[in-house]
Amino acid sequence: MRLHILGICGTFMGGVAALARELGLKVEGSDANVYPPMSTQLEALGIRLLDGYRAEHLQPAPDLVVVGNAMVRGNPAVEYMLDQQLRYISGPQWLGETLLPGREVLAVAGTHGKTTTTSLLAHLLESAGMAPGFLIGGVPGNFEASARAGSGKPFVIEADEYDSAFFDKRSKFVHYRPRIAILNNLEYDHADIFPDVAAIQRQFHHLVRTVPGNGRLIVNAHDAHLAEVLAMGCWTPVERFGIGTGDWQAELIEADGSAFAVSRGGQRLGEVRWPLLGRHNVLNALAALAAAAAAGADPTALLPAFADFRSVKRRMELLGEVAGVRVYDDFAHHPTAIATTLAGLRAKVGAERILVALEPRSNSMRLGAHAEALAPSLDDADGVVFLQRAELPWDAQRVIGALRGHGTAVADVAGLVAALRAQARPGDHVVFMSNGGFEGAPRRFVQALHG
Repeated sequence: MRLHILGICGTFMGGVAALARELGLKVEGSDANVYPPMSTQLEALGIRLLDGYRAEHLQPAPDLVVVGNAMVRGNPAVEYMLDQQLRYISGPQWLGETLLPGREVLAVAGTHGKTTTTSLLAHLLESAGMAPGFLIGGVPGNFEASARAGSGKPFVIEADEYDSAFFDKRSKFVHYRPRIAILNNLEYDHADIFPDVAAIQRQFHHLVRTVPGNGRLIVNAHDAHLAEVLAMGCWTPVERFGIGTGDWQAELIEADGSAFAVSRGGQRLGEVRWPLLGRHNVLNALAALAAAAAAGADPTALLPAFADFRSVKRRMELLGEVAGVRVYDDFAHHPTAIATTLAGLRAKVGAERILVALEPRSNSMRLGAHAEALAPSLDDADGVVFLQRAELPWDAQRVIGALRGHGTAVADVAGLVAALRAQARPGDHVVFMSNGGFEGAPRRFVQALHG
């Protein structure tokens, strides 16, 4: 069987391609952005990559076209596919029908922390000898690839609330039918497809409806929006996790979240010491541990495995230290993620200066849905350089003016790197925050420091 994947170089669709190839299918694909590292990973698997979305890429006709959710009507390949009545399916539906039946699916949902928690859960199950399969929307530090079929029964999947395809506006996660689901948190996001938080809650409740009665829901005890989702109806045992509350509890040993004690049902299990920072990552850890226990792993025996966890690329990834300046790359897409990440760093570095380079790159950010919350989310920064591209449809001065004099806006990446270079001094921590490529700004800044 020959699959052609439209949008193959995205992290999710690239994972679908790798899984299909592992199942022995012939796989090829098209994308408008065929470049490393995903292109290199896929080519190493023997997957043919075609640049652009041309009709001839679907000639001769593949047996099935797997359509990424970035594809829209008017795309030449999409129009040809429809005109020729080729068989097509979304990536999430292909997974749900082809790979997941018969597996014990562990789905990780939430506005924040999905990729980190999915990677951590896969790592814990691997440490328990359960040989899980997984699909992670990023590059995990403990595995060689972002997806694998796995030889064990568990399959861990990052369960996104974004829609499945131009022809299927349901959230991706409704296709996965998990037995164990983590509901990590829920906030307003994806302003391009959801009008309000209630619309997102409805999608999360669709996920809740698919979890069987003999399964498990692992739910953030601090999140009021998730409590409202469960109040819509719940037919599955629920275990809640939190810092100082819930069935699974953490007690901070270090304020920066690098060490904490874990208890379950009031019984202390032990301590975790690991390389990650922040209260948000402590919650991610509790969620992953609870889900691993629900899958049959011994949670106490898993605690030492946290020390060996290596986070996903671009999650406060330290790129280097030059002339006493430490430079980090972080995948920031929402004010809450920005605030919690910076709070964790502040708890670690104390009074040392934190400088932030911010690109409003997500759809919600670009549309201005989070504009009012951006300045408060940057409270822990001593300086902010905001990338205000000409096409940004709202005025960044709304944010800069609320930063109490320690913010500036620039029009391009060259200006951003120059502004940071002028401000940075030994002992500083410079954090680049964007969920896009940022035109290579973090590494360009490292080079400028060397210069």
